[in-house]
Amino acid sequence: MRLPFLDRSEEMARLRALFTRRDRGVGILYGRRRCGKSRLLLEALPDRRAIYYVADDRESALQRAALATEIARLLPGFDRVVYPDWDALLTRVWEQTSPGTVLAIDELPTLVAVAPEVPSLLQKRVDSPRAGGPHLALAGSSQRMMQGLILDRNAPLYGRAAEVLKVEPLPCGWIRKAMGIKGDREAIEAYAVWGGIPRYWELAADFPDRDTAIQTLILSPLGVLHDEPSRLLLDDLRDLTQASSILTLIGQGCHRSSEIAGRLGKPATSLSRPLDRLLELGLVRRDTPFGASPRDSKRSLYRIADPFLRFWFRFVEPNRSRLEGRQVSAVAREIRARFAPHVAGVWEDLVRSSVTRLRHFNRTWAEARPWWGPGKDRAPLEIDVVAESTDRAALLIGEIKWTTTRDFDRLTATLQRKAENLPFAGGRQVFLGIWTPDGPGRTVRGTGHFGPPNVLKALQ
Repeated sequence: MRLPFLDRSEEMARLRALFTRRDRGVGILYGRRRCGKSRLLLEALPDRRAIYYVADDRESALQRAALATEIARLLPGFDRVVYPDWDALLTRVWEQTSPGTVLAIDELPTLVAVAPEVPSLLQKRVDSPRAGGPHLALAGSSQRMMQGLILDRNAPLYGRAAEVLKVEPLPCGWIRKAMGIKGDREAIEAYAVWGGIPRYWELAADFPDRDTAIQTLILSPLGVLHDEPSRLLLDDLRDLTQASSILTLIGQGCHRSSEIAGRLGKPATSLSRPLDRLLELGLVRRDTPFGASPRDSKRSLYRIADPFLRFWFRFVEPNRSRLEGRQVSAVAREIRARFAPHVAGVWEDLVRSSVTRLRHFNRTWAEARPWWGPGKDRAPLEIDVVAESTDRAALLIGEIKWTTTRDFDRLTATLQRKAENLPFAGGRQVFLGIWTPDGPGRTVRGTGHFGPPNVLKALQ
Protein backbone atom coordinates (compact mmCIF):
# COMPACT_ATOMS: atom_id res chain seq x y z
CA MET A 1 0.00 0.00 0.00
CA ARG A 2 1.32 3.45 -0.89
CA LEU A 3 0.50 6.06 1.72
CA PRO A 4 -0.91 9.44 0.80
CA PHE A 5 1.58 12.26 1.25
CA LEU A 6 1.02 13.44 4.82
CA ASP A 7 2.01 16.51 6.82
CA ARG A 8 5.40 18.07 5.88
CA SER A 9 3.66 21.25 4.70
CA GLU A 10 6.31 23.57 6.15
CA GLU A 11 9.18 21.48 4.77
CA MET A 12 7.48 21.34 1.37
CA ALA A 13 6.98 25.11 1.31
CA ARG A 14 10.63 25.74 2.18
CA LEU A 15 11.94 23.40 -0.52
CA ARG A 16 9.66 24.77 -3.21
CA ALA A 17 10.63 28.33 -2.32
CA LEU A 18 14.28 27.31 -2.57
CA PHE A 19 13.78 25.69 -5.97
CA THR A 20 12.08 28.79 -7.38
CA ARG A 21 14.78 31.24 -6.29
CA ARG A 22 16.47 33.17 -9.09
CA ASP A 23 19.96 32.50 -7.73
CA ARG A 24 21.03 28.90 -7.26
CA GLY A 25 20.56 27.46 -3.78
CA VAL A 26 21.45 24.39 -1.76
CA GLY A 27 18.98 22.35 0.27
CA ILE A 28 19.90 19.58 2.73
CA LEU A 29 17.59 16.85 4.03
CA TYR A 30 18.72 14.35 6.62
CA GLY A 31 17.23 12.09 9.27
CA ARG A 32 16.57 8.52 10.21
CA ARG A 33 15.96 6.00 7.44
CA ARG A 34 12.37 5.36 6.29
CA CYS A 35 11.13 8.71 7.63
CA GLY A 36 10.06 9.94 4.21
CA LYS A 37 13.00 12.08 3.06
CA SER A 38 12.92 10.71 -0.48
CA ARG A 39 9.14 11.10 -0.73
CA LEU A 40 9.34 14.68 0.50
CA LEU A 41 12.09 15.48 -1.97
CA LEU A 42 10.22 13.91 -4.89
CA GLU A 43 7.02 15.75 -4.00
CA ALA A 44 8.88 19.07 -3.85
CA LEU A 45 10.89 18.73 -7.06
CA PRO A 46 9.63 20.61 -10.12
CA ASP A 47 8.13 18.18 -12.66
CA ARG A 48 10.11 19.07 -15.77
CA ARG A 49 13.28 20.64 -14.43
CA ALA A 50 14.59 18.05 -11.97
CA ILE A 51 17.33 15.42 -12.03
CA TYR A 52 16.86 12.87 -9.25
CA TYR A 53 19.54 10.28 -8.51
CA VAL A 54 19.73 7.71 -5.69
CA ALA A 55 23.33 6.81 -4.88
CA ASP A 56 24.34 3.24 -4.05
CA ASP A 57 27.37 1.12 -3.17
CA ARG A 58 28.75 0.60 -6.68
CA GLU A 59 32.11 1.84 -7.93
CA SER A 60 32.35 5.47 -9.03
CA ALA A 61 32.49 4.69 -12.76
CA LEU A 62 29.18 2.81 -12.60
CA GLN A 63 27.54 5.53 -10.56
CA ARG A 64 28.68 8.23 -12.96
CA ALA A 65 27.13 6.27 -15.80
CA ALA A 66 23.90 5.83 -13.84
CA LEU A 67 23.71 9.53 -12.97
CA ALA A 68 24.43 10.43 -16.61
CA THR A 69 21.46 8.28 -17.63
CA GLU A 70 19.20 10.21 -15.27
CA ILE A 71 20.54 13.54 -16.53
CA ALA A 72 19.88 12.42 -20.10
CA ARG A 73 16.14 12.36 -19.32
CA LEU A 74 16.42 16.15 -19.08
CA LEU A 75 19.40 16.71 -21.39
CA PRO A 76 19.15 14.22 -24.27
CA GLY A 77 22.49 12.75 -25.25
CA PHE A 78 24.19 13.47 -21.93
CA ASP A 79 24.82 9.76 -21.38
CA ARG A 80 26.56 9.22 -24.73
CA VAL A 81 29.83 10.37 -23.21
CA VAL A 82 32.00 8.33 -20.85
CA TYR A 83 33.01 10.68 -18.03
CA PRO A 84 36.50 9.88 -16.69
CA ASP A 85 35.89 11.48 -13.31
CA TRP A 86 33.32 13.38 -11.26
CA ASP A 87 34.88 16.75 -12.10
CA ALA A 88 34.18 16.23 -15.79
CA LEU A 89 30.59 15.13 -15.23
CA LEU A 90 29.71 17.95 -12.83
CA THR A 91 31.37 20.55 -15.03
CA ARG A 92 29.10 19.61 -17.91
CA VAL A 93 26.02 19.58 -15.67
CA TRP A 94 26.73 23.14 -14.52
CA GLU A 95 27.42 24.28 -18.07
CA GLN A 96 24.34 22.81 -19.72
CA THR A 97 21.50 23.00 -17.22
CA SER A 98 19.20 25.98 -17.46
CA PRO A 99 18.32 28.25 -14.52
CA GLY A 100 15.72 26.69 -12.24
CA THR A 101 16.91 23.11 -12.79
CA VAL A 102 17.37 21.02 -9.64
CA LEU A 103 20.04 18.35 -9.21
CA ALA A 104 18.91 16.08 -6.36
CA ILE A 105 21.30 13.44 -5.00
CA ASP A 106 19.67 11.06 -2.54
CA GLU A 107 21.72 8.95 -0.11
CA LEU A 108 24.72 11.24 -0.51
CA PRO A 109 26.76 9.47 2.23
CA THR A 110 26.70 6.27 0.18
CA LEU A 111 28.13 8.11 -2.82
CA VAL A 112 30.77 9.86 -0.72
CA ALA A 113 31.92 6.51 0.67
CA VAL A 114 33.15 5.55 -2.83
CA ALA A 115 33.82 9.07 -4.14
CA PRO A 116 35.06 11.25 -1.24
CA GLU A 117 35.98 14.06 -3.65
CA VAL A 118 32.35 14.81 -4.53
CA PRO A 119 31.58 17.29 -1.67
CA SER A 120 34.61 19.43 -2.56
CA LEU A 121 33.69 19.39 -6.23
CA LEU A 122 30.15 20.45 -5.39
CA GLN A 123 31.48 23.21 -3.15
CA LYS A 124 33.64 24.49 -5.98
CA ARG A 125 30.58 24.88 -8.19
CA VAL A 126 28.34 26.30 -5.50
CA ASP A 127 30.98 28.95 -4.76
CA SER A 128 31.62 29.77 -8.40
CA PRO A 129 30.83 33.41 -9.26
CA ARG A 130 29.63 32.34 -12.70
CA ALA A 131 25.90 32.59 -13.22
CA GLY A 132 23.82 29.53 -13.97
CA GLY A 133 23.98 26.00 -12.78
CA PRO A 134 21.29 24.01 -11.00
CA HIS A 135 19.88 24.24 -7.54
CA LEU A 136 21.33 21.45 -5.44
CA ALA A 137 19.34 19.13 -3.14
CA LEU A 138 21.27 16.60 -1.04
CA ALA A 139 19.68 13.95 1.16
CA GLY A 140 20.92 11.10 3.33
CA SER A 141 19.93 8.71 6.08
CA SER A 142 23.23 8.62 7.94
CA GLN A 143 22.81 11.51 10.36
CA ARG A 144 26.45 11.23 11.44
CA MET A 145 27.78 11.47 7.90
CA MET A 146 25.33 14.16 6.78
CA GLN A 147 26.26 16.31 9.75
CA GLY A 148 29.94 15.70 9.02
CA LEU A 149 29.51 16.60 5.37
CA ILE A 150 27.32 19.66 5.87
CA LEU A 151 27.23 20.91 9.46
CA ASP A 152 30.83 20.43 10.56
CA ARG A 153 32.84 23.65 10.33
CA ASN A 154 35.58 21.85 8.39
CA ALA A 155 33.17 20.30 5.88
CA PRO A 156 33.41 21.51 2.26
CA LEU A 157 29.72 22.43 2.10
CA TYR A 158 29.52 24.03 5.55
CA GLY A 159 27.53 27.27 5.45
CA ARG A 160 26.45 26.83 1.82
CA ALA A 161 22.94 25.50 2.44
CA ALA A 162 19.96 27.86 2.39
CA GLU A 163 17.79 25.12 3.93
CA VAL A 164 18.89 22.35 6.30
CA LEU A 165 15.89 20.18 7.14
CA LYS A 166 15.98 17.34 9.64
CA VAL A 167 13.07 15.10 8.63
CA GLU A 168 11.50 13.72 11.80
CA PRO A 169 9.02 10.84 12.24
CA LEU A 170 5.40 11.82 11.66
CA PRO A 171 3.33 12.81 14.71
CA CYS A 172 0.93 10.20 16.07
CA GLY A 173 -2.14 12.14 14.94
CA TRP A 174 -1.58 11.12 11.30
CA ILE A 175 -1.62 7.36 11.85
CA ARG A 176 -5.40 6.96 11.60
CA LYS A 177 -5.58 8.50 8.16
CA ALA A 178 -2.43 6.74 6.96
CA MET A 179 -3.44 3.23 8.01
CA GLY A 180 -7.21 3.49 7.75
CA ILE A 181 -7.69 2.93 11.49
CA LYS A 182 -11.21 3.64 12.75
CA GLY A 183 -10.83 3.94 16.52
CA ASP A 184 -8.72 6.40 18.51
CA ARG A 185 -7.63 3.75 20.99
CA GLU A 186 -6.58 1.46 18.14
CA ALA A 187 -4.55 4.33 16.69
CA ILE A 188 -2.61 4.72 19.94
CA GLU A 189 -1.97 0.96 20.06
CA ALA A 190 -0.75 0.96 16.44
CA TYR A 191 1.57 3.89 17.14
CA ALA A 192 2.98 1.99 20.13
CA VAL A 193 4.26 -0.63 17.66
CA TRP A 194 5.18 1.30 14.52
CA GLY A 195 6.04 4.72 15.92
CA GLY A 196 5.95 7.62 13.46
CA ILE A 197 7.86 6.00 10.60
CA PRO A 198 5.81 6.26 7.37
CA ARG A 199 7.41 3.21 5.75
CA TYR A 200 6.44 1.03 8.73
CA TRP A 201 2.84 2.30 8.43
CA GLU A 202 2.91 1.48 4.75
CA LEU A 203 4.12 -2.07 5.37
CA ALA A 204 1.70 -2.74 8.24
CA ALA A 205 -1.32 -1.40 6.34
CA ASP A 206 -1.10 -4.36 3.94
CA PHE A 207 -2.13 -6.80 6.70
CA PRO A 208 -5.66 -7.51 7.99
CA ASP A 209 -4.78 -6.84 11.65
CA ARG A 210 -1.98 -5.66 13.91
CA ASP A 211 -1.07 -9.12 15.28
CA THR A 212 -0.55 -10.55 11.79
CA ALA A 213 1.58 -7.56 10.80
CA ILE A 214 3.74 -7.92 13.93
CA GLN A 215 4.30 -11.63 13.39
CA THR A 216 5.07 -11.29 9.69
CA LEU A 217 7.14 -8.09 9.65
CA ILE A 218 8.88 -8.08 13.03
CA LEU A 219 8.85 -11.46 14.77
CA SER A 220 9.58 -13.72 11.83
CA PRO A 221 13.33 -14.00 11.11
CA LEU A 222 12.35 -13.48 7.47
CA GLY A 223 10.44 -10.29 8.27
CA VAL A 224 11.44 -7.02 6.66
CA LEU A 225 11.77 -5.33 10.06
CA HIS A 226 13.20 -8.23 12.05
CA ASP A 227 16.73 -6.77 11.99
CA GLU A 228 15.74 -3.12 11.57
CA PRO A 229 17.54 -1.83 14.70
CA SER A 230 20.87 -3.16 13.42
CA ARG A 231 20.36 -1.32 10.13
CA LEU A 232 19.55 1.90 11.95
CA LEU A 233 22.64 1.65 14.12
CA LEU A 234 24.86 0.79 11.15
CA ASP A 235 23.87 4.10 9.53
CA ASP A 236 25.34 6.18 12.30
CA LEU A 237 27.55 4.24 14.71
CA ARG A 238 30.92 2.57 14.44
CA ASP A 239 30.58 0.52 17.65
CA LEU A 240 27.35 -1.43 17.32
CA THR A 241 28.13 -3.73 20.24
CA GLN A 242 28.10 -1.05 22.90
CA ALA A 243 25.07 0.78 21.47
CA SER A 244 23.07 -2.44 21.14
CA SER A 245 23.99 -3.46 24.68
CA ILE A 246 22.85 -0.12 26.10
CA LEU A 247 19.56 -0.22 24.19
CA THR A 248 19.00 -3.83 25.27
CA LEU A 249 19.43 -2.98 28.95
CA ILE A 250 17.22 0.12 28.74
CA GLY A 251 14.60 -2.02 27.00
CA GLN A 252 14.79 -4.49 29.89
CA GLY A 253 14.14 -1.76 32.46
CA CYS A 254 17.58 -0.38 33.37
CA HIS A 255 17.01 3.37 33.23
CA ARG A 256 19.88 4.80 35.27
CA SER A 257 23.42 5.04 33.93
CA SER A 258 24.71 3.38 37.10
CA GLU A 259 22.39 0.38 36.52
CA ILE A 260 23.45 0.08 32.89
CA ALA A 261 27.13 0.33 33.80
CA GLY A 262 26.74 -2.24 36.56
CA ARG A 263 25.13 -4.76 34.22
CA LEU A 264 27.93 -4.19 31.69
CA GLY A 265 30.65 -4.39 34.34
CA LYS A 266 31.99 -0.95 33.45
CA PRO A 267 32.36 2.38 35.27
CA ALA A 268 29.44 4.74 34.68
CA THR A 269 31.82 7.39 33.31
CA SER A 270 32.66 5.10 30.37
CA LEU A 271 29.05 5.35 29.15
CA SER A 272 28.94 9.14 28.82
CA ARG A 273 29.99 9.28 25.16
CA PRO A 274 27.89 6.37 23.85
CA LEU A 275 24.83 7.62 25.74
CA ASP A 276 25.36 11.14 24.41
CA ARG A 277 25.60 9.76 20.87
CA LEU A 278 22.35 7.84 21.25
CA LEU A 279 20.76 11.02 22.60
CA GLU A 280 22.01 13.06 19.62
CA LEU A 281 20.54 10.52 17.20
CA GLY A 282 17.18 10.65 18.97
CA LEU A 283 17.22 6.92 19.74
CA VAL A 284 17.37 7.51 23.50
CA ARG A 285 16.04 10.35 25.61
CA ARG A 286 16.99 11.57 29.08
CA ASP A 287 14.13 12.19 31.52
CA THR A 288 14.61 14.39 34.56
CA PRO A 289 11.95 15.49 37.05
CA PHE A 290 10.07 18.71 36.40
CA GLY A 291 12.21 21.63 37.55
CA ALA A 292 15.50 19.68 37.47
CA SER A 293 18.28 20.45 35.02
CA PRO A 294 18.24 18.20 31.93
CA ARG A 295 21.94 17.55 32.66
CA ASP A 296 21.32 16.37 36.23
CA SER A 297 22.93 12.94 35.88
CA LYS A 298 22.01 11.80 39.39
CA ARG A 299 18.29 12.19 38.69
CA SER A 300 18.33 11.25 35.01
CA LEU A 301 16.45 8.25 33.66
CA TYR A 302 17.28 6.98 30.18
CA ARG A 303 14.48 5.63 27.99
CA ILE A 304 14.25 4.45 24.40
CA ALA A 305 12.64 7.37 22.59
CA ASP A 306 11.18 5.64 19.54
CA PRO A 307 8.10 3.42 20.06
CA PHE A 308 9.17 0.86 17.45
CA LEU A 309 12.63 0.44 18.97
CA ARG A 310 11.10 0.31 22.45
CA PHE A 311 8.78 -2.48 21.25
CA TRP A 312 11.65 -4.32 19.56
CA PHE A 313 14.03 -4.22 22.50
CA ARG A 314 11.26 -5.12 24.93
CA PHE A 315 9.76 -8.05 23.02
CA VAL A 316 12.02 -9.15 20.17
CA GLU A 317 15.58 -8.89 21.47
CA PRO A 318 15.01 -11.11 24.56
CA ASN A 319 13.38 -13.73 22.33
CA ARG A 320 15.85 -13.83 19.43
CA SER A 321 16.77 -17.48 19.99
CA ARG A 322 13.15 -18.58 20.27
CA LEU A 323 12.23 -16.66 17.13
CA GLU A 324 15.13 -18.21 15.23
CA GLY A 325 13.68 -21.54 16.38
CA ARG A 326 10.40 -20.53 14.69
CA GLN A 327 8.47 -20.12 17.97
CA VAL A 328 6.82 -17.04 16.50
CA SER A 329 3.27 -17.85 17.58
CA ALA A 330 4.32 -18.52 21.19
CA VAL A 331 6.20 -15.21 21.41
CA ALA A 332 3.22 -13.42 19.83
CA ARG A 333 0.92 -14.79 22.54
CA GLU A 334 3.27 -13.51 25.24
CA ILE A 335 3.37 -10.08 23.59
CA ARG A 336 -0.43 -9.89 23.59
CA ALA A 337 -0.46 -10.69 27.31
CA ARG A 338 2.11 -7.96 28.08
CA PHE A 339 1.12 -5.42 25.46
CA ALA A 340 -0.98 -3.08 27.64
CA PRO A 341 1.93 -1.93 29.88
CA HIS A 342 3.98 -1.18 26.77
CA VAL A 343 1.15 0.92 25.29
CA ALA A 344 0.73 2.67 28.64
CA GLY A 345 4.32 3.96 28.47
CA VAL A 346 3.85 5.27 24.93
CA TRP A 347 0.50 6.83 25.93
CA GLU A 348 2.26 8.75 28.72
CA ASP A 349 4.76 10.17 26.24
CA LEU A 350 2.00 11.21 23.84
CA VAL A 351 -0.01 12.90 26.57
CA ARG A 352 2.96 14.94 27.74
CA SER A 353 3.77 15.90 24.16
CA SER A 354 0.20 17.12 23.60
CA VAL A 355 0.07 19.45 26.60
CA THR A 356 1.99 22.31 24.96
CA ARG A 357 -0.24 22.13 21.86
CA LEU A 358 -3.62 22.55 23.56
CA ARG A 359 -5.29 25.14 25.74
CA HIS A 360 -6.22 23.33 28.93
CA PHE A 361 -8.30 25.38 31.39
CA ASN A 362 -8.12 28.32 28.98
CA ARG A 363 -4.35 28.58 29.39
CA THR A 364 -1.29 27.68 27.35
CA TRP A 365 1.36 25.45 28.91
CA ALA A 366 5.10 24.98 28.67
CA GLU A 367 6.80 21.57 28.45
CA ALA A 368 5.12 18.83 30.47
CA ARG A 369 7.39 16.49 32.41
CA PRO A 370 6.96 13.83 35.08
CA TRP A 371 8.11 14.48 38.62
CA TRP A 372 9.43 12.14 41.26
CA GLY A 373 11.02 12.68 44.63
CA PRO A 374 10.11 13.11 48.29
CA GLY A 375 6.80 14.87 48.97
CA LYS A 376 6.16 17.33 51.77
CA ASP A 377 5.67 14.35 54.07
CA ARG A 378 9.10 13.01 52.95
CA ALA A 379 7.48 9.89 51.48
CA PRO A 380 8.27 9.01 47.83
CA LEU A 381 5.93 10.75 45.41
CA GLU A 382 5.46 10.29 41.65
CA ILE A 383 3.37 12.48 39.36
CA ASP A 384 2.86 11.73 35.66
CA VAL A 385 2.37 15.29 34.38
CA VAL A 386 3.64 18.59 35.72
CA ALA A 387 3.55 21.67 33.50
CA GLU A 388 3.84 25.37 34.15
CA SER A 389 1.59 27.85 32.40
CA THR A 390 3.38 30.14 29.99
CA ASP A 391 2.66 33.09 32.28
CA ARG A 392 4.19 31.05 35.17
CA ALA A 393 1.15 31.71 37.35
CA ALA A 394 -0.28 28.19 37.39
CA LEU A 395 0.63 24.51 37.45
CA LEU A 396 -1.04 21.62 35.67
CA ILE A 397 -0.81 18.40 37.68
CA GLY A 398 -1.88 15.24 35.89
CA GLU A 399 -2.42 11.50 36.14
CA ILE A 400 -2.20 9.21 33.09
CA LYS A 401 -3.87 5.79 32.93
CA TRP A 402 -4.27 3.28 30.11
CA THR A 403 -7.22 1.58 31.76
CA THR A 404 -10.89 2.40 31.55
CA THR A 405 -11.97 4.71 34.36
CA ARG A 406 -14.22 2.99 36.88
CA ASP A 407 -14.10 5.51 39.69
CA PHE A 408 -13.28 8.99 38.44
CA ASP A 409 -13.96 10.56 41.84
CA ARG A 410 -11.41 8.27 43.49
CA LEU A 411 -8.78 9.09 40.86
CA THR A 412 -9.47 12.79 41.34
CA ALA A 413 -9.16 12.53 45.12
CA THR A 414 -5.85 10.67 44.83
CA LEU A 415 -4.50 13.26 42.40
CA GLN A 416 -5.65 16.07 44.70
CA ARG A 417 -3.69 14.56 47.59
CA LYS A 418 -0.60 14.25 45.40
CA ALA A 419 -0.89 17.90 44.33
CA GLU A 420 -1.22 19.03 47.95
CA ASN A 421 1.88 17.00 48.85
CA LEU A 422 3.96 18.47 46.00
CA PRO A 423 6.77 20.54 47.58
CA PHE A 424 6.84 23.37 45.03
CA ALA A 425 3.11 23.83 44.29
CA GLY A 426 2.46 26.48 46.93
CA GLY A 427 1.62 30.03 45.87
CA ARG A 428 0.34 29.12 42.40
CA GLN A 429 -3.04 28.12 41.10
CA VAL A 430 -3.19 24.37 40.50
CA PHE A 431 -5.27 22.67 37.81
CA LEU A 432 -5.83 18.92 37.77
CA GLY A 433 -6.00 16.71 34.67
CA ILE A 434 -6.62 13.00 34.20
CA TRP A 435 -5.98 11.23 30.89
CA THR A 436 -7.62 7.85 30.26
CA PRO A 437 -8.67 5.88 27.14
CA ASP A 438 -12.31 6.80 27.77
CA GLY A 439 -11.80 10.44 28.77
CA PRO A 440 -14.67 12.64 27.50
CA GLY A 441 -12.36 15.55 26.70
CA ARG A 442 -13.93 18.06 29.08
CA THR A 443 -13.84 19.26 32.66
CA VAL A 444 -15.72 16.99 35.05
CA ARG A 445 -16.44 18.43 38.50
CA GLY A 446 -13.48 20.82 38.24
CA THR A 447 -10.94 18.27 36.97
CA GLY A 448 -10.01 17.90 33.31
CA HIS A 449 -10.76 14.43 31.97
CA PHE A 450 -9.12 13.92 28.61
CA GLY A 451 -8.76 11.03 26.17
CA PRO A 452 -7.19 9.89 22.88
CA PRO A 453 -9.23 12.28 20.67
CA ASN A 454 -7.72 15.27 22.47
CA VAL A 455 -4.20 13.88 22.19
CA LEU A 456 -4.44 12.74 18.57
CA LYS A 457 -5.91 16.08 17.48
CA ALA A 458 -3.04 17.93 19.16
CA LEU A 459 -0.38 15.71 17.59
CA GLN A 460 -1.27 16.41 13.98
